[in-house]
Order: sequence, then C-alpha cells, then structure tokens
Amino acid sequence: MPAEETGDGLVRITAPPPVPPPVPVPVTGSRRVADGPRVVALGGGHGLAAALSAWRQLTDRLTAVVTVADDGGSSGRIRREMPVLPPGDLRMALAALAGDGPRTQEIAALLQHRFGGSGVLAGHPVGNLVLTGLTEMYAGDAVRALDVLAGLLAASGRVLPMAQVPLDLVATVASVDPDDPVGSRRIRGQVAIASTPGRVRDIRVSPADPPVSAAVLSAIAEADVVCLGPGSWYTSVLPHLLVPRLRAALAATTAKVVVVLNLEPQPGETDGFSPQEHLQVLLAHAEGVSLHTVIADASAVVDRRGLLSAVQGCGAELVLAPVAAPDGAPRHDPARLAAALASLAGAR
Repeated sequence: MPAEETGDGLVRITAPPPVPPPVPVPVTGSRRVADGPRVVALGGGHGLAAALSAWRQLTDRLTAVVTVADDGGSSGRIRREMPVLPPGDLRMALAALAGDGPRTQEIAALLQHRFGGSGVLAGHPVGNLVLTGLTEMYAGDAVRALDVLAGLLAASGRVLPMAQVPLDLVATVASVDPDDPVGSRRIRGQVAIASTPGRVRDIRVSPADPPVSAAVLSAIAEADVVCLGPGSWYTSVLPHLLVPRLRAALAATTAKVVVVLNLEPQPGETDGFSPQEHLQVLLAHAEGVSLHTVIADASAVVDRRGLLSAVQGCGAELVLAPVAAPDGAPRHDPARLAAALASLAGAR
C-alpha cells in the first residue's frame, strides 16, 4: 500500500481506490478464498456484521468472536427467562456470513425476520428463538448450536461467543450535573450504559474472569489477522479486551491486529470523541496487545496529524481510506472496507 507525502508533512497511507460491489465470492471453488488469510473478527451488532461482510470478500477462513453482554430487546428477554447466551449479536454475525445461494439467503432472511403484533413473541427475531432452541436441544452447548446453524446457512466461516456465560457490563459514567462536574455514577447493563448521558470513564465485565471456549483461543492463536471494530466502542469492541483470557490470547498471538475506527462518535457512549480518543481508550484496555494497523475513514478525520501521532505512538501503521458508504450514511461500505483491508490479506 503506497505512502503519500502531503503538503503539510503528514504521511498518509492510502488504500486502493473504491471498487464497485464485487460479484459474490463462492464458499468453495475459489482460489482467492481458499488462499485467504485466517481472520478472527471481534465485536458485535451492526459493526461486526459490516466487518464480516468486508472480510468475506477476501477469505472464507473467518471466525467471528461475538460479544454476549446484550441485555436489551429480544436478547434481554431471552436471557432473563432462559439460562442461555443472549442470541441477538450471534444471530446477526451468522446472517452476515450466510452463503450466497438463494436458499441460504432465504433462510438468513427468515432468521432476521421479527415477529409483529403485540403478543409474547412480538419483536423477537426468528433466529433468536431458533438459536435458543438449538442450544437447549444440545444441553446448553452454544458452540455446537452455532456450528449447526452455520452449516444450515452454508456460512463463510464460524461464529463463536466471546465467553461461555452471559456477561454484564458495569461502567463508571461521568456526571452531567454542572454543580457536580467531578461526580460519577455506576451504571450496570449494556442498554443502560449506551443510553445514559455522560462520558464513560471506565468499564468492566461481570463476572470478571469468565470461561472462554477453547475454540476461541485456538482461533486467535492460529490467526493471520485479528480485527477489532467497528462497533459500539464501550459495549461491543472493548468488552473483548476486558476478559482476561481473551486479552492474554490477543497479547500472545502472532497475528496482525487491526483496528477499524468508527465513522463518528456514538451518542450515549462516545459523545465528542475524536478518532484518536477512540484509539487511546482502546489502548488503555489493551495491555500487552500490539497493534499492527489502524484504519480510519479519510473524510471522518479532522485532525490527521493528531491521529497519526497516536497511531505511530503505539507502533502501528495508519490507513486513511474512503471506507464509508458513498451515500453519506454513517456506516461502513463492505466493498470499500474490503479494499482497505486487502493489504492485510497476505499470510503472516
């Protein structure tokens, strides 16, 4: 990927130019996919789905490691009633990796469909109930349930939970009371943290040292690339670094660790955060983890020199690229993000 010297002395690392949406990559029979890197993508929700949609254009050797701290909506209702992991983010990751055939796309659409009406099923995605049922059928083995559903979807990779038990997030949030500017509140729960005004000062998971599947640790150890972000910074991205066994695995891996920064601050979590502040917060929770590359949307970075300084300060390379949707919506475009990630797709 070429470096370009700008007039103000800032070295920009530019991604290849935006490419049109590619022809879907088949799960088998493609040399590009067969020779693709082993990638582990960590996160949750729409951010992880965007990362997976980009990575699957480069490889089918994908493992999604998904947050299990959701306590809102359908997932919250299920985890309060059943001794299972919250299924929503896991379902979204499976749908993002679903095969390109008409049948598998139809199944994926069914799993994403939400029941209407006002009864007890209203608002539940079909996939949340299917995944919960499979987990119960396999005596609580969520990994087996996910593998079975991935097989039905002809998924381009594997989906795994970041921990084997549901997690709660606990955050210290700064006061918004002008008469108490140094005060703070302790907020528990993903939804409450995301919706509480005030900057998050710190965050932890409960239980503090949850069990992690051996499959997750093996995937990280064998990866060529590990990808963090984009996504809700405090509630989808950072939780992976708060689990001691996950953080230790990330510190020990020889994979290239890439961070994809968000396009804009998220209300209720990172209000007013610059791209470099997002990176600094992540680094504060990433003890022992070495970053290889930081990717940011070129148009979303106002202080390029400040971000470059922060990236170089942690020994990483900055990639400024047009990765946002061309229609101006605050979401990552899979084809553009894939173009920016392409330089990482070689073997380690």
